Amino acid sequence: MLDFTFTEEQKMLRDVARKFTDNEVRPFAAEIDEKEELPFDIITKAAELGFLGVVFPEQYGGGGFGEIGYCILLEEIARGCNSTAVTIGGHESLGAMAIYLCGNEEQKQKYLRPLAEGKLLAAFALTEPNAGSDAASMKTFAVDNGKNFLLNGNKTFITNGNIADVIVVFAITDASKGVKGITSFIVENKWNGFRAGKPEKKMGIRGSHTTDLFFENLEVPKENILGEVGNGFKVAMETLDVARVSLAAQCLGSSKEMLELSIKHANERKQFGKPIAEQQAIQFMLAEMASEIYQTESIIYRTAWMIDNNIPCSRESAICKLVATETVCKIADRAMQIHGGMGYMREYPIERLYRDARVNRIFEGTNEIQHIVIARDVLKSTK
Repeated sequence: MLDFTFTEEQKMLRDVARKFTDNEVRPFAAEIDEKEELPFDIITKAAELGFLGVVFPEQYGGGGFGEIGYCILLEEIARGCNSTAVTIGGHESLGAMAIYLCGNEEQKQKYLRPLAEGKLLAAFALTEPNAGSDAASMKTFAVDNGKNFLLNGNKTFITNGNIADVIVVFAITDASKGVKGITSFIVENKWNGFRAGKPEKKMGIRGSHTTDLFFENLEVPKENILGEVGNGFKVAMETLDVARVSLAAQCLGSSKEMLELSIKHANERKQFGKPIAEQQAIQFMLAEMASEIYQTESIIYRTAWMIDNNIPCSRESAICKLVATETVCKIADRAMQIHGGMGYMREYPIERLYRDARVNRIFEGTNEIQHIVIARDVLKSTK
């Protein structure tokens, strides 16, 4: 039986998330962007509302809302501030999600519970200076010294890198096996040999902390292996399959916000003696924006439902990521055009939303990689 309505609990979650965004996030979004700093009290308030674990089961300290609820949350927060949404996403969609999907019970109790309760923050360290889309080219390595693994190397572009308490780190444990020689580890930032670099200066999502991470003879206990030795690539791919859907939800929130701002501006801005909303060119742009948002919203929540029902959806999550990130960039461009010169000024939120949108086609797997994932699955299914 198909049911396209949200439950009462999901509607309540949306209301709470919207009020939080309107009262605690949106008023400070321009300042967050300008200062390139997300006030930690916003994350603290989000934790108090249970937002940092909304996706996880209650048995691990989460809200029990699953992927649908989590997409609702990120959609609403992204309408107010993408930097805030990305900070929560790096914690919940990636770092904590990897432990939830692939951790053992002891690891879930030790790390996932405090992460879900908002007592700790998480990060996910896969990318390296010379290993972006090609994960097998990573140089970070871990050597078994009997009792522990000795971790050495460098990660780059890590969301929450300098504020995370717990980091899921991927390293080569057997260089002869390619991706099957990658192992994932749960690392604590307080351990000797860990160091985070300075936050990067970015074009968009400037309030989200993006840093290098350095590991110098860092000893990782064997009980902190996430999954099994040599299973790290699978851990990363399973995590990203889920994370791409919630990233798409962030793009959906931004897209809805830009459409709403564009409608408001088109009704208020007058040229040639009438509101520009009466011009067919503007109407057509608004119609295309609304149509693309509807399509994007439909595939996101359908795929989130698949995740909640344990239905494999690697192809569908890649489609969500591809469609939503391309859509948000197209909508940002149209919104800028509708706003004209005003939209280009930093005092208007469109300028910030336009800059924030562009990175979505790059991180959590470039859109070129999504094409490959989708094409491989399409070709495999036709054999």
